[in-house]
Amino acid sequence: MAITGQSAAEIVDSVRAEVRNGALEPGQALPPVRELAARLGVNRNTVAAAYKRLVVVGVAETRGRLGTLIREPAAPGPREGAAPDSPLMDLASGNPDSRWLPDPRVLASALSGQPRLYGEPPVSPRLAASAKRWFQDAHCPDPVLSVTHGAVDAIERLLGAHLVSADPVAVEDPCFLSSINTLRLLDLRPMGVPVDGEGMTVDGLRQALASGARAVLCTPRAHNPTGCNLSAGRAAALRDVLAEYPDVLVIEDDHFAPLSRAAYQPLASSRSRHWALVRSVSKCFGPDLRLALMLSDEDSARRLGLRLASGTTWVSHLLQDMVACCLESRTVMARVIEAAADYQRRRDNLSRVLREHGLCPWDGDGLNLWVPLPGPAAPVTAALARRGWLVRDDRPFRLADGDGALRVTISELEPETARRFSEDLARVLAAG
Repeated sequence: MAITGQSAAEIVDSVRAEVRNGALEPGQALPPVRELAARLGVNRNTVAAAYKRLVVVGVAETRGRLGTLIREPAAPGPREGAAPDSPLMDLASGNPDSRWLPDPRVLASALSGQPRLYGEPPVSPRLAASAKRWFQDAHCPDPVLSVTHGAVDAIERLLGAHLVSADPVAVEDPCFLSSINTLRLLDLRPMGVPVDGEGMTVDGLRQALASGARAVLCTPRAHNPTGCNLSAGRAAALRDVLAEYPDVLVIEDDHFAPLSRAAYQPLASSRSRHWALVRSVSKCFGPDLRLALMLSDEDSARRLGLRLASGTTWVSHLLQDMVACCLESRTVMARVIEAAADYQRRRDNLSRVLREHGLCPWDGDGLNLWVPLPGPAAPVTAALARRGWLVRDDRPFRLADGDGALRVTISELEPETARRFSEDLARVLAAG
């Protein structure tokens, strides 16, 4: 390796160049501080400062006695989705039940047929009118409506617009898989805030903010994976904490909004200068529509719009019109209400039969049920797989070590299947 430089900044640039050209590979150790300082003829503190900066920006990591090593490049972790090639009964997908989703052929037939050209408004006037009902429970100060390619897209572009590499972000722990992946790929530093049955804990958020968190990412309802909903009291206490940090970006991922049985409890404080409320259509109208609606402050909306690539400065108006068609349709919205009731019945049924076997799943909402275990989850998921069940354990959702748990998708779980799964889980736990 040919590391050069007389200042910390020059050494950092040199190492980054060596990584780009392949001279330094992931896992390769950088020279000891004393050795490189002598080679370059600089003070050891200069090299130490350069190495510290390389760690902060994500190029390197410290490994104790192994020294400072070039870090593996960020890569997506586990994702939601079905396992169509698996012979196991899939209770891990996180998917809605497709039977409740509107037929895209019917939606397509309702399109106007008017071609859209460059320069059209980014938000379809038809969708903007329908969105007023979508957000009628959100009393936000001077909101601006934006449309994005789904909730993850909105969150990624908001974080990228407001933060820089290595900025800390407060998120729930356990946390949604896509949120973890987004933070990893943006090279942001997640700060886990513990979650209980009422949502983010107040002390956990206060500690994260006091430690320098520049943004807060929270799911106010049907938190994935635990299913918890923010209670009114907890939301008020969290807002009080956030009021002390008005410059912190607050993003609420209200992905389950029209399907939730819980009332929306806002997280952003009235003093928050940058905030966003994101509501995706994935759970109620289908993931393949790839669209989310977002209310935010004016500056955040402007920054988000600027981060759209040249030539794709809008979300397809065909998709926007299809979503507007859903929101305008009494038939579609009636089915959303039916779907919400069906998901809750399935969730309640699985919870009931698990409790009959001495387990204590979390109350809440959503397409998944969180089942705490008396020990590590990995042996339990392996044993369940041998009995024909595919479920997710808690590890991919964790930012820090925690008690074992399972996340079980309930969206298509029939009562008899729920009973057999509960019996098998009880047998696995009894066998140790």
